[in-house]
Amino acid sequence: MRVAIVRTMPEFSIDIYSNNLIAGIKTVRPDWEIIDFAPRPFDRTNSSLAYRVQKYYERFWRYPQMISQQIKAADIFHIVEPCDGHIVYWLQGKGKPTVVTCHDLINFSYPDNAKNSTQIPQLSNNAWRYSVKGMKYADNIIAVSGATAKDTTQILNINPTKIKIVPNGVEPIFQPLPREEILSFRHQQGVSSETTCLLNVGSNHPRKNIGNILQALAILKEKDLAIQFWKVGADFTVEQKDFIQTYNLDNNIKYLGKPDKSTLCQIYNAADCLLAPSLYEGFGITLLEAMACGTLVITANVSAMPEVVGDAGILVNPRNIQEIASKILRLCHNSLNYNELVEKGLARAKLFTWENTAKEVAEVYSQIMKRSVNK
Repeated sequence: MRVAIVRTMPEFSIDIYSNNLIAGIKTVRPDWEIIDFAPRPFDRTNSSLAYRVQKYYERFWRYPQMISQQIKAADIFHIVEPCDGHIVYWLQGKGKPTVVTCHDLINFSYPDNAKNSTQIPQLSNNAWRYSVKGMKYADNIIAVSGATAKDTTQILNINPTKIKIVPNGVEPIFQPLPREEILSFRHQQGVSSETTCLLNVGSNHPRKNIGNILQALAILKEKDLAIQFWKVGADFTVEQKDFIQTYNLDNNIKYLGKPDKSTLCQIYNAADCLLAPSLYEGFGITLLEAMACGTLVITANVSAMPEVVGDAGILVNPRNIQEIASKILRLCHNSLNYNELVEKGLARAKLFTWENTAKEVAEVYSQIMKRSVNK
């Protein structure tokens, strides 16, 4: 079988998905041919109008047209991101089945999600809606979680029989490290063994709930708890930095930038807890990465997060600041329960491999091709 993987414009999390899916399929179906398509890359920091027009031209015209002209190159086309679902329109009626992976439909629930990342949010949001609605015409949709599958059915009115839930995997680089290496990293950060280190990894969109995390930290500071909060990924906003200064949290908070995967693994290992009470996640791959490193997870009891952690993490109401603070406080005073959850997390993370993901996706391809032959 010849499978065309239709990538989106370079984006860190989606590139992880695409790269690992391709590697996994090559492992589980070594006799299959993978054709890897990608659009021209664009500098996200360039905000000139002319540059943005070029970007839209690439995304909505040149790249889809190029894919449609390569229709004979593959037996099946897999679009790896719903924001490129409009490519399905271009492939309709050409006799080749299409699959789209839906990671989330965040912009329907949080239309302000793109406010800080685009100059014209309304235009971007309308283009996104047009694109994701293209999934209606795909032969199959792969949803990375049950929550995302439910959203896809309810929001886009897509028949659930067309949707297959295939969770993401975790990369092998995320694993427990020797204690000496962990202590050395904490020492480099000026953190004692008695200090409880909390970690958050990812963007700073409002749905990530960083504001409530900071308010919970302010509560804990009043209790004289030895605590340190590390932020990885996007830096704090101006408003959040003002809050940190107002509540004298400067010495309790450190921004660690955007590290490579090896350093990120060290950070996970050195932290006592991943604190990720997001308001919405289509999956939540940082939860898996933390558990695979032997780091306890405190996350939200909404959307896909309970699916990922199962009984191996602590669930909270993400809008209840006092509850977030109390769960952290309990974590600091119950080592027995902490160790039990860490072991459960390590065991659960082993269930989520990219090879398992590839096997299930490959089965989706096979079933579609069987249906095509029997038509």
